[in-house]
Amino acid sequence: MFDQQARLERVLARHPDAMVVEPVPGCPALVRRDEILVAGRDAGDAEAAVRRWCDSRHDERAVTRLRLRAAAKVDVCEVASRLAGDGGPGGNARRRRLSVSPNHLVHGQPMWWSGPADLPRPAAPVAAPRAAAARRDVTVAILDTGLAPHPWYEDAEWYREQRDEVQEVLDADLDFDLDAQAGHGTFVAGVVLRHAPTARLLARRVIGSDGVGDELDVIRALEWLAGRPRADVVNISLGCHTYDDRPSPVMARALAALGRRTVVVACAGNTAGDRPFWPAAAKPVVGVAALDGGDRAWFSNHGWWVDACAPGVDVTSTFVRFNGTRPAVDGTDPDDFRGYATWSGTSFAAPVVAGRIAGLAAAEGIGADEAADRVLDPETNPSVPGLGVVVGS
Repeated sequence: MFDQQARLERVLARHPDAMVVEPVPGCPALVRRDEILVAGRDAGDAEAAVRRWCDSRHDERAVTRLRLRAAAKVDVCEVASRLAGDGGPGGNARRRRLSVSPNHLVHGQPMWWSGPADLPRPAAPVAAPRAAAARRDVTVAILDTGLAPHPWYEDAEWYREQRDEVQEVLDADLDFDLDAQAGHGTFVAGVVLRHAPTARLLARRVIGSDGVGDELDVIRALEWLAGRPRADVVNISLGCHTYDDRPSPVMARALAALGRRTVVVACAGNTAGDRPFWPAAAKPVVGVAALDGGDRAWFSNHGWWVDACAPGVDVTSTFVRFNGTRPAVDGTDPDDFRGYATWSGTSFAAPVVAGRIAGLAAAEGIGADEAADRVLDPETNPSVPGLGVVVGS
């Protein structure tokens, strides 16, 4: 466990446009300063409501980002709440609710600033999973840090098609050490492939090598997926707490645009509590907690909103190649990575579930939604209160 306040200070130093908000005492969240996200059709009304503070408007396909003037010192949480509640600051005769949200920061989940931390450790090589006969092709989208070349998949057509655009960044701060969550996406990819070795992976980089991104990046990726041939399963091993502990309506629209036949799986978070963690807590999303043996991993979130649980402690998977500056201890180099690592977190429980769903869909030639119903059926699989259906390794 690392010093959480020190990690928060590093996050804020690296992201100077971020700030901690805490409208509800004891329930902090991180947001981009002076930014509001609006679902496409509500952009005009939202801009009109904040016109006196608005500095700029940036329209994308299904989301608009409104930047407010820093000098106005506007509380973006209060503004978002009032826009969502009564049509705008000061009230509105139309009283129409708008789909708006602050731009929350999201974090990969072996590490989060208010939760426990874990660093990857070098591991011995693991044999690539053997592809069994598949009755149909299955695509799993991984929204994460990207993918590094790896023997398990570097010769696959799906990887060659996207290799350059999704390349992992290993040392963004140029300190000659591996960044805190560099390799996160590559690790997740290996977990998926262990359970669905014939899957075609479709990567999108939405968080940096420090493990931090924002809601807008995730929404952009979801919009990208909605506008191309459909992914069967989407794995999101990251998330956040929101300022009001409710789902972001802008994120909710982006998830809904994927359609019911796409199964979205997300990690439940590592804050060891029952506070909803998004998007895992969203109704259309399969939220996954971590197990340590047969029990809840001590760091794992839990609660009524968690749908499933899977092994998340000392998971071994694919990783990057990198040798950092830390000295060897008793003949073992703690940061000499040669393509494999062991890591813990709900980040690595989620792709177990995503992989099991994708693997069953491929083997049986069924839709991902039907496969998810079978993998998560509480009538045929054991369940744990607060952790959902147990999905084994």
